[in-house]
Amino acid sequence: MILETERLTLAPLTTSDAPLVYPFLSDPEVMAHWDQAPIEDPDEVAACVEAQVAEMEQGKAHYWALRNSGTGAFIGSCELVDIDQRHHRAELRFIVARQGWGQGYGIEAVRAVLAHAASIGLKRLSARTHVGDRRAERLLESLGFEEEGYLKGHVQREGERRDCRMYGLLL
Repeated sequence: MILETERLTLAPLTTSDAPLVYPFLSDPEVMAHWDQAPIEDPDEVAACVEAQVAEMEQGKAHYWALRNSGTGAFIGSCELVDIDQRHHRAELRFIVARQGWGQGYGIEAVRAVLAHAASIGLKRLSARTHVGDRRAERLLESLGFEEEGYLKGHVQREGERRDCRMYGLLL
């Protein structure tokens, strides 16, 4: 399902997108608040994208590539993962490449994904941020997500435990 906003086209991720995903997954600043350290191996990114495409084919997730509608520039991704049809819920994730920061692309993309989630019958979305990722927290809060919990030491990354915040939204 292709989603469109005023400035963005969100198209399902394909294996041919891997070279476009690599630059931001290898960027330490972009990946600073992600569960995984920057990925330096393009083949590892390609394998990750292949796995995501397989999850979509199995109906377990939706992964969208974010592109500027005018230029076609690849600027990030947005995801609905851990889709639970029985309980009508999923987890929302999003990442924007550095060149797209501060331009409102994240909120525009997430709004489109929220509308899509509601249209396919989801009733609840969760999202998780690393403590200190104020940009993501502000985005979620501005869309009505509420902080529901604080997870001490929830993520192990590069030898350290990181705390996370859980957010939720009823659709």
